[in-house]
Amino acid sequence: MTPLKRFYNLLALDKRDVYQIIFYAAFAGLVNLSLPLGIQAIINFIQSGQLSVSWVVLVFLVTVGVGFGGVLIILQLRIVENLQQRIFVRTSFEFAYRMPLIKFKEMYSEYAPEKANRFFDTLMVQKGTAKLLLDFCAAFLQVGFGIILLVLYHSFFTVIGLLFIVILYVIFKFSYKDGLETSLNESKFKYKVAAWIQEIARNRESFRRKGGFEYALNRNDGYVSQYINYREKHFQVMKKQYIQLTIFKVIVTAALLSIGGFLVIHHQMNIGQFVAAEIVIVLLINSVEKIIFGLESFYDVLTSVEKIGQVTDMEISGIPQTSAVNDTGINIETESVAYNYPDHNKKSLKNINLKISQGEKIILRGPNGAGKSTLLRLLSGLLEPESGTMYITDNYMNRLDENTYRAQAGTFLQGDTLFAGTIRENILFGNETIDNDELKWALDNVCLTPYIKTFPNGLENQIHPGGRELSASDVQKILLARSIVNKPNILFLEDPVDKMDEMTSGKIVDFLLSDEHNWTVILTSKNDIWMNKCDRMITIDDGKIINDIKL
Repeated sequence: MTPLKRFYNLLALDKRDVYQIIFYAAFAGLVNLSLPLGIQAIINFIQSGQLSVSWVVLVFLVTVGVGFGGVLIILQLRIVENLQQRIFVRTSFEFAYRMPLIKFKEMYSEYAPEKANRFFDTLMVQKGTAKLLLDFCAAFLQVGFGIILLVLYHSFFTVIGLLFIVILYVIFKFSYKDGLETSLNESKFKYKVAAWIQEIARNRESFRRKGGFEYALNRNDGYVSQYINYREKHFQVMKKQYIQLTIFKVIVTAALLSIGGFLVIHHQMNIGQFVAAEIVIVLLINSVEKIIFGLESFYDVLTSVEKIGQVTDMEISGIPQTSAVNDTGINIETESVAYNYPDHNKKSLKNINLKISQGEKIILRGPNGAGKSTLLRLLSGLLEPESGTMYITDNYMNRLDENTYRAQAGTFLQGDTLFAGTIRENILFGNETIDNDELKWALDNVCLTPYIKTFPNGLENQIHPGGRELSASDVQKILLARSIVNKPNILFLEDPVDKMDEMTSGKIVDFLLSDEHNWTVILTSKNDIWMNKCDRMITIDDGKIINDIKL
């Protein structure tokens, strides 16, 4: 989809408001262009040397026209403000809705926070759209109405009217592609600079060292140089447009003063018509100038909607369900499943055939890079098989869709982290169906309760993004509590206790693998503490299952 089409679709959502803005702009344009006619009539009365009621009425009408034009602008501003608010709200929910649902393959080679930064382009869309709807609409309509009015004065002005149309076409036709391309490249490196500064902020201690500090500045210099390069190219496009406009203004001004004066001298126009025509020409030149200067906003808006579109175009999975965990169990079966990460030639999983029944406690073992984490993510539904089939059924052989399956699962995967909020919010995600007894059950069994008691605010204690003020073991405990608090049918765990001491990890392992719980547990870990308590071990090497034994 082209940026222009994206912008059209954006406006189509609020087409009623857009039509109102155009209507008010047309009305305001007619009012503004009626003023030269009133001024012409006033000058004619003044030339007659007589003070009349008609002269007073005309002065009154012209003054009222100026005030009425201001009222129309205020009405436009109110509609545009409503439109800006809707754009912001709509885009914020679009991002909040899509970000958790974007499929893994779409974000595999991208940095999610950098993509999230695209939301700030909404501000440019807001301001730019307002400017385009107010200034562009009024300017284009004024050009059209003005040309019609000039033709009524004398056929000579038809040529000037055609010149207005030709110059707008030429400027837009021959600079649109370059203007948009340089604007997109400028924006690309603007985000690279922002993303790099984020990286510096995220790794402040690393970049504080001498070598790291110099590298941070040098890499930033590279991105900034590219940004300045494309910014300068974009400026050259705008400069070329304004040079063309200046040449056009000189030609039109010379033509008006010379030929218009000639027509007055030869009595083909009176002085009132000449002054009125001059006012109209000035209004038209100002309108064309607004359009040319407005092209900067036009390019910015198209660039912004394209940047936002790069996120909203990403394929998403279904909306996760919030239904309660049922007691029908989950069975998983795979047939010749294979998976290959994007941009990788070597398959990470090959010909995986598995059957997993409700209640099994399974550990995945194998060397680094064998495919354990990939298989865990595939079984959890985070990844989709590239080939082969995966069947998810309950104990009655009813197939479960992706959303129902995820609602029955709890996960603790590398990359999971804490967000800015209270400890309660980080565990429950606002789920009010979980009562305090269930929450206390989760906290007790991951050995988190004593730690919570050290805070004056308990579970309402605020934590920073990533839980950077907490110990690594306490972060793991909160994430574990999050994964089990719903008492899921199946748990997917990736090294869930590797940051904890031996005594604490032993208690948590005993709890998770206890026969008291009928949930299925599928985990990866190099810690032998799991081996004696799991009932099945699957060994993976080079993406293939080489051993599957009961323990």
